[in-house]
Amino acid sequence: MNFERVVFGFFIILTLSLNAAFVTPGLNAAEHHNVWLLTLTIIANLVAIGLKLGDRSQTGALLLASGLVAGFLLITARIVWIVADPVSGGAPGPGAMADIISIARGALVANIIATVILVGDTLLSRR
Repeated sequence: MNFERVVFGFFIILTLSLNAAFVTPGLNAAEHHNVWLLTLTIIANLVAIGLKLGDRSQTGALLLASGLVAGFLLITARIVWIVADPVSGGAPGPGAMADIISIARGALVANIIATVILVGDTLLSRR
């Protein structure tokens, strides 16, 4: 078993799981979306991007591209959260929260693509 692949897979799946946990409650429940969960998702995604930088294969390029898209969207969602409520630190209004969740769902799609690529590459690799 390759320990590097285990760590890499861990962060890919962790990013997907945290992103899904953030967007799951839906648009109507703004108080159920936690800013710290979004922040943890961004951190896990940045670590996964860092791990992808060393791979020079075509699959690695696709994984890096999907990670960059997810990272860009997650950071954008966090910036929208900050701009929507800069003073009290509470949950943004319903309109801003709908924007944040929509952006985070786009990142979720990118994370799903990365996970599918990783699983496909793993299944196709030879021992």
